[in-house]
Amino acid sequence: MKNIRLFSVILLIFAGLLNAQKIGVVDTDYILSKLPQYKEAEARLNSQITSWQTEIQTLQTEFDKKKAALENERVLLVGDQLKQREKEVDDLDKKIKSMINNRFGMMGEINNARSNLTKPFQDQIWNAIKTVSEKNALGIVLDKSNNISVIFLEKRYDYTDKVLDLLLKNSGAKRLESGQKSNIGSPVRNDDEEKVRLMQGTDKRAEEMQQKKKN
Repeated sequence: MKNIRLFSVILLIFAGLLNAQKIGVVDTDYILSKLPQYKEAEARLNSQITSWQTEIQTLQTEFDKKKAALENERVLLVGDQLKQREKEVDDLDKKIKSMINNRFGMMGEINNARSNLTKPFQDQIWNAIKTVSEKNALGIVLDKSNNISVIFLEKRYDYTDKVLDLLLKNSGAKRLESGQKSNIGSPVRNDDEEKVRLMQGTDKRAEEMQQKKKN
């Protein structure tokens, strides 16, 4: 029964495709990569990320120094003195972890900033796609950058350049050609990879601290 229903759905979709006046395909990721305004906004975000990474690395260096000093002077510290120094190191470790999570975590500032950065351009692209679709009487438009596998595509069905040209015309900007180097800065590191790298460093130090306490 499920197979019959699935087959019926496929038939309906196929029938819809046949009845559509035209089918068009666009690549929104490519369009974004060619918008100078988007690259400039991305560069500002890159700069902020670099600043945050530098701040965290500075705190990590401070942590390493404090931890090393504590271990070297541990035999000379007793009672409240030892507890106070251990607390300072532990508090700094927690501060670093909290900063990493707040800025590089799933709900962190970077992801929020990236969403705020992308949305206006996504809206512009949507409006341009709508305009191009109406002008070319397209019944269905597929985005091949949205997990859609396009094995073969005749050029006449690809409306990516038309959408991009409309956006650039409206903004008065020029397209960033393939291989063209922009003075906009380096690409953003993968946020999840960066978070893991930083967290591994703080977790390793925390484990070392706990081991020292046990000994």
